[in-house]
Amino acid sequence: MSLPPCPECQSAFTYEDGDLLICPECAHEWSRHTALAPAADEPQKTWKDAFGNLLANGDSVTLVKDLKLKGSSSVIKVGTKVRNIRLVEGDHDIDCRIEGMGAMQLKSAFVRKS
Repeated sequence: MSLPPCPECQSAFTYEDGDLLICPECAHEWSRHTALAPAADEPQKTWKDAFGNLLANGDSVTLVKDLKLKGSSSVIKVGTKVRNIRLVEGDHDIDCRIEGMGAMQLKSAFVRKS
């Protein structure tokens, strides 16, 4: 049985992890049940930056506020550019990697699309 290609990047190298299908190229995760029968009446979640611009996976954003890292004395300065974001559900709705800081999650209210 072959797995469906990634809906984000159309990669054929998807693999299973429990009920999730995962793309190793773009790190997109989706449910096997969604891949088989997508719900047409289900509203799509939209993410907006601090100025109301729509965000999408892979966008580049810039911080609009200094952010103190929890559990550390480090601060991520305003104007820091973050490339290739990944949007996720939850309170901190952006997964990203910041140079010199590593992987972390940000709130979309503290970034602007660049």
